[in-house]
Order: sequence, then structure tokens, then C-alpha cells
Amino acid sequence: MSEEGFENDESDYHTLPRARISQRKRGLEWFICGGWKFLCTSCSDWLINICRRKKELKARTVWLGCPEKCEEKYPKNAIKNQKYNIFTFIPGVLYEQFKFFLNLYFLIVSCSQFVPALKIGYLYTYWAPLLMCKKNLINLHQISFTEYGTKKMLKSNCSGYCRWSCLIMLFNQRIPSDMVFLRTSEKTGSCFIRTDQLDGETDWKLKVAVSCTQRLPALGDLFSINAYVYAQKPQLDIHSFEGTFTRVSNVNKYISIPLFLALQENTLWASTVVASGTVIGVVIYTGKETRSVMNTSNPKNKVGLLDLELNQLTKALFLALVALSVVMVTLQGFVGPWYRNLFRFLLLFSYIIPISLRVNLDMGKAAYGWMIMKDDNIPGTVVRTSTIPEELGRLVYLLTDKTGTLTQNEMIFKRLHLGTVSYGTDTMDEIQSHIINSYSQSSAPKVRKSVSSRIHEAVKAIALCHNVTPVYESRAGVSGETEYAEVDQDFSDENRAYQASSPDEVALVQWTESVGLTLVNRDLTSMQLKTPGGHILTYYILQIFPFTSESKRMGIIVRDESSGEITFYMKGADVAMSTIVQYNDWLEEECGNMAREGLRTLVVAKKSLTEEQYQDFESRYNQAKLSIHDRNLKVAAVVESLEREMELLCLTGVEDQLQADVRPTLEMLRNAGIKIWMLTGDKLETATCIAKSSHLVSRTQDIHIFRPVTTRGEAHLELNAFRRKHDCALVISGDSLEVCLKYYEHEFVELACQCPAVVCCRCSPTQKAHIVKLLQHHTGKRTCAIGDGGNDVSMIQAADCGIGIEGKAVFSSVFYFASVPLYQGFLMVGYATIYTMFPVFSLVLDQDVKPEMALLYPELYKDLTKLLMVALTIRTWHWLMVVAEFLSLGCYVASLAFLNEYFDVAFITTVTFLWKVSAITVVSCLPLYILKYLKRKFSPPSYSKLTS
Repeated sequence: MSEEGFENDESDYHTLPRARISQRKRGLEWFICGGWKFLCTSCSDWLINICRRKKELKARTVWLGCPEKCEEKYPKNAIKNQKYNIFTFIPGVLYEQFKFFLNLYFLIVSCSQFVPALKIGYLYTYWAPLLMCKKNLINLHQISFTEYGTKKMLKSNCSGYCRWSCLIMLFNQRIPSDMVFLRTSEKTGSCFIRTDQLDGETDWKLKVAVSCTQRLPALGDLFSINAYVYAQKPQLDIHSFEGTFTRVSNVNKYISIPLFLALQENTLWASTVVASGTVIGVVIYTGKETRSVMNTSNPKNKVGLLDLELNQLTKALFLALVALSVVMVTLQGFVGPWYRNLFRFLLLFSYIIPISLRVNLDMGKAAYGWMIMKDDNIPGTVVRTSTIPEELGRLVYLLTDKTGTLTQNEMIFKRLHLGTVSYGTDTMDEIQSHIINSYSQSSAPKVRKSVSSRIHEAVKAIALCHNVTPVYESRAGVSGETEYAEVDQDFSDENRAYQASSPDEVALVQWTESVGLTLVNRDLTSMQLKTPGGHILTYYILQIFPFTSESKRMGIIVRDESSGEITFYMKGADVAMSTIVQYNDWLEEECGNMAREGLRTLVVAKKSLTEEQYQDFESRYNQAKLSIHDRNLKVAAVVESLEREMELLCLTGVEDQLQADVRPTLEMLRNAGIKIWMLTGDKLETATCIAKSSHLVSRTQDIHIFRPVTTRGEAHLELNAFRRKHDCALVISGDSLEVCLKYYEHEFVELACQCPAVVCCRCSPTQKAHIVKLLQHHTGKRTCAIGDGGNDVSMIQAADCGIGIEGKAVFSSVFYFASVPLYQGFLMVGYATIYTMFPVFSLVLDQDVKPEMALLYPELYKDLTKLLMVALTIRTWHWLMVVAEFLSLGCYVASLAFLNEYFDVAFITTVTFLWKVSAITVVSCLPLYILKYLKRKFSPPSYSKLTS
């Protein structure tokens, strides 16, 4: 919506009295900048929080437009994600380089050459390698916010205005802070937001404004009311919120309204985007206290396992070097300045730790990265770091996101089962013909037992029992605002799209449209269906009961406008609905059959209510909602009073389309010995279904669903029950996981690591990263994380190897953050490297088996996790290896001719020198050949059986 369009709205602020707009006593002012309209307080205290110490997070009371009434001052809405600043850059980089013993050793050796008594060579031969370092890729990006003023520039999307208690208007904008949704310009009182960067889900979420502020006659009344929001202390959980909205009247009468998060309906979290409509909200959390920032972890510096092993090997060589130097000093009898001689021997023998080893390793990794990018089998792959590509060959745990990574997040309706008859994709035309016939009659079918009447009732129930809203493309009028009047709406099929918090429901509504019953309009109080003949049927929404993880079902009570009939529709998981519907002998069996096909099932039922029954229910329901103590339990008890002996209508099956080749890929990884964990923010039922359909859990394996636990005792009992299971996949929710890790971290991780597969649902971004760190800490194995959305960034950063893929929720930041962790290590191009690099570097061309053989037998991957096998096995001699040998020898011969002042040619040509070189070569290589012989004799690699 344009700015002009909003100004022509009935709540145009230009039409309000001057005193009501300015509210100078309360310091309110209007600002328009970058498509945002800000209702902010004065900026006299913009320096607050600059030097504040970190305080304990507390609940807060936020008065609308009155920050001076707040008990405490909260952080500014400034988010800095830079890794270094001007003061920490040099110390930070130096620490990252020299925290490794190998680099520190060469630094000390180089510094020793400034002492004349210890100098044994030219300075540049020591310092040149240290001064030639890799370029560090550093995240210097900083979002800076400043206050608006005549002498100050407004930077970075005007977010400097977003302070606690500010009223902010947004349209088609990213939400800059955590807010409570107060009002919208649309008559529906609702809007849609996109949350893909927060929870990874690409579906739009419906948000509903606080009822009392939405009913205000004009926009300006928001500024004249005396109201506040009580909000719980900031926390990580994006799926929960406790708060109240309270309005104080002139006679000090308080009217409180609870703020719900069952549908996340009254809250707008930062980093989400207003997808449709115009919203006005009050800021409750800013800066580092927002949900998105609290779920963001600082990236670590990733170090490959090969670097760590090389560092340990360097320490061992250094100890041998010290021992050899002590022996030499001992043979001298500790005469004279023996400590100086000891240090000189350390310098003379320093080539035991070759400086060329570092450059060979770094250049080998760079070559591997280049080969990955040029691989025709994985086109478009971009390697963002050259320090950890070899980690891909030593992975033990693969942690993957679900939505957009394993699945396409596109649902397709596959099956409708009525008990006695089942319809698939090839028989949907029969359902369509039944619907056309039923609505072509003057009234609904009267024969209740016929197939046609049962299909009619089932399709109507599916078309009504949901939270889907049809969205139509904007039609700009003269004023530029979107026209939403029903008489002007275009109900054409090509102009309509469906939005809901769950893609399953969208698939169901799209299917009812395909068979002839179309949802054309919906608001908070009614919905309209279009029949095959073009007639519009109106149903009034009396009550709606949203889906929760505990209830595993959702319901709705509607009144037919034409007949006045009141009907209670409900749909949900079979485990929840089986005890609600009337007795039947087919539901359990058919649910199992559909689940084995990889379909997500929903049971649909209905119950007709008389006017007296509904009025009695409404009275008890409203009374329960006003309860102060145990409100949720009382509300659930009233709703459950309706959920008895409901008529079973049908069973639906929906397929979530998987990404291409997911099933064979997961099977191949599993055969290679890689354990796969799926971490998702989606519901438990959805995650379990995808685990089965993607073959993350094989057909022969059982699944143990970890029951919800909240106390230490419950966690202990459930862990004991899980311990008795064998070869069983685990499915656990994020809340239960937190309880287990709080009291039984070691026991839980030990049991989970024994599972063939683990599924963690309802995981926040922070929980995903925490799980990765737990595996690293308790197992010491290498981990890989793969995802496609902003909510996967923390997990990707925490893993030893992070992979970002393109999907529906992908943003460039995924790849950017995945590349931040490490470009480190010095490019130590030493003097000896010129002569020794090429033969050693050519080993990157070695192949134990052909790629086709490796894909055919993924079990061969297990050998790669053993360093000894990698180091001692050279199977294929590439022709470039031979060229490298001669090239290195040619460089040495050329040096004798052009750098003769540095070489004693007479000594080199003597037999003594040649004998010494041969002896050193034999002595140094003999242990290597002995180890290679013993390994091939007693522990041959797996592929030796294939190639023999």
C-alpha cells in the first residue's frame, strides 16, 4: 500500500484534530521514512544504554507511546553482527593464527633471528613465509542506527526509531522489533506475515489485532487511550508468549485482555515480514532482546580435523627436536654458554618440522575446493572456504533441516477414504461428478446413507474446517490503495491464492476447489463457498479452536446462513480422533495403510448442534476464558464436552513432495556409516511422517516417540522406557529435549547416539546449534549441517562443515554466514617449498577407487575416517605426479646454475654427499614403508577386495 493510499483511508490522520495528533504532552510525533510511518517519542535520551551493564532479563510493562513511564530503560534497537572492530581486528587475527602450535613455533624461530648470537641464516628466509598470509574473510558488516534529526543522517532502514513503547506502522516491510499487533487498516482486523527467516516455514501466518484497539472508531484514538502491555521477560522460545493488554479508563477502571500465542495471533516477531495488509504495533522488545537475535549464535572459527592432527604431530616432532638438541649439548659436556648452544641446536634442527608442510596442506585444500566447484555431477556448487573441504570425507553425523531441504514444502492431496470406498488421484473425477449432482438439486441430498451424500458431507467439512484465507491480487484504485469491498473483488480462479499457517490445509482447500467447492472469501466472522453452479454459500464462524501439539486437532463451529443449522466440524490426527468419533472398524487399519504409503493423514468428523446446545456451550466457554486460575485447563474441558460421539466423515491423505533423489541419497549416506539427524521447527506429526516417507527411518525400524516431559521425574521415567528399545529411531520435541538436557545430558546423548536416526521437532535455531555442539562434545566426531533458510544459520555455523542449499526460504545470508567461520592460517611459502612442494602436492590427484565404484559401494567411506589409512595408502600414480617429480628436480638443478653463491657445488658433487643423501632418504622413508606394508598385510582397506 502506498503512503497516499493510506492517507485516503477513513482513519486518515490529517482529518484528526491537531491536539489529538500531536499529543505534545506525551511527546508523540509523526515520521515518514522509507515506506514506514513512525509514531515515536522524543529523542532526547538517545544515548541511553550506551554504557549500560548487562542486566538480568525481566518482565516489563510497556505503556503505549510513553517510554518515560517504563520502569527500566531497555536496549536500543541496534544489532551488530560484525566479528571484529577497529580495536579487536589485529589482536583477534593474530590470536587466530598463532593459537596453533605449528604457527607459533615458526614465529618464535623467526623472532630468534633478530638476536645476533642466534642468527644462523638470512632473515627473509624466515620472515617471508610469515608475511605472506592468506586473506581473511571477515564479516565487517554492521547495522548502525541513529536518531532522526536535522544534523544526523538516518541509516539502515530507519530502525533507530524502534524503541520500546513506540507505535509503528508497517506495510509490506520487514518487522524491525518484537511487537504486539494492535490495529490494521483492513476491515478484517488481520494480516499475513512471512516467518521463513525465523522458523524456516515458507507459509504465511495469520495475525489478528487486539480486539479492543481494532474496534476503535479512528486511528487517532490509539494516541488518546491510556493503555499498556504487560510482557514476560525476553526468552528464546518463538512459539510461546505470555502477556496482557490493559486499557485504563477515565474512572481508573481496568479492562484486561489476554494476548494469545496459540496461533501466534497477537505478536509480530522481528525478522518476519508483513506480507499483506497494514499493521500498527507497539514495540515490546528491541535489539538483543528480540526473539530473532536471542536465537542467533556467534560464529566460531572452524578448524579441520587434519589441522588439529597436524598440530599434535608438530608437538611430537618438537619434543623429539628438543631431545635431540639436549643430546647434542650433553655430548659437548655442557661447556661454555650451553643454553645458547641448546637454542642454536634447536634452530639448526628446526627443519625436522618442515615449513613447506603448511603450504602443501593449504594448497591441497584449495585444490580440493576447486575440484568440487568444477564437478559436473554437482553443478552450481560454490566452495566458500578453502580450509575445511577435506572434512567432507570424514563426517560421522549429518544434521539436516526438513522444510525446503528434504521436502519441497508442496502438498498434494492423494487419497479420500470413506470407510467403504477409497478415492485416489485417478478417481477424483467421480468425486467431482457427485459434488456437481448434489448441488444441482434444489437442496442437499436427503438420503444419508448414499455414497453421494457422504461425499457431499465430507467435501463440505474439508472446505469449512481450516484456517485458510483466500488472498486476491491487489487492484489499485485512483488513490492507490487496495480495494477489498466484496462487490469489487474479483473471484476469478486465476486471481486467487490461498494462505495458511500449514501447507496441509492449503492442499485440502485446493483439492475441494478442484472437485467443485471453492473457498472464495473469509474474514474473522464468516466465510463464503462457491458451488459448481456459481452460487455463493455463506457460513458464519461462531467459534474456532486452533490446532495445538497437545490436542493434535482443530475444530470450528459454523452456522449456515440459509438454513440456520449449527455444525461443529473437527479434524486431527488419528491418535486423537479415534476416541472422539463413533465406533468403527476401519479407521485404524486405513490410517496404517496410508502411513506406509508416506501420506499424512487427517480424520474429519462433525456434530450437529441445536440452538440451545450451542448457547449453553458458549456460556460455559466464555466463563472459562475469563478464569484467572487454570484457564487453559478449564477451556479445554469445556471444548472436550462437545467432542463426544462425533460422526466420522472421512479420512484424508496428503503427500509432502520430497526433493529429488532424497530417498536414495539418505540410504546411501546411511550405508556409508553416516548417522542422520533431522532438526526441524515443524510439528511432531509432520516430522514423523517425513522421516518415514524420506526413508530417514527404514521400513524395518520402529520409531519411539518421546512423550512430553516437564519435570526431572518424568524425564527419568521416559529415558528408562527408551533405554529398553533396541535399533529404534527417536522422535523428540524441543521442549522435552530441553528438560532431558537439563537433568540427564550425558545419558540422553549416549542413548540418542545409539539410534540409527533421530528426529527433533519444534526446534528453535538456538536448539539446533546446541544439538550440534552436544554431538561434538560428547562424541568427538565430525559433524555436518545442511539447511536452506535463515533459521539454519546457527546450526551451519556450529557444525564442523556447513552446507547451504537453495530452496524456497533461501537468502544470500545463508551462504554468506556459512563462509564466515574460517580463512585462516598463514601461507608459509618457505625456501625449501620450491623444491619439495610439487611432488607432495601432486598427491591430491591420488584415487583409491573410481568415483563410480565409491557410489556403488558407499560402505567404503568408513575407511576415510581413519587417518592412518589416508596417510599410508597411495594407489594411483597420475601422470602429473611424475611431471611434478621432474619439475622439482629441475628447479633444484636450475638453482645450482643461477644461485651458485648459495651452494657448495664441489661438495654436492662428491660421493660423500650423495651417500649422505641416500642414507637420509632410506632412514627417513624406511618407517613409512614398514607401516604401509604392515597395514596392507594385517588391515587392508575395504576396497582392496574389489580391486584385487
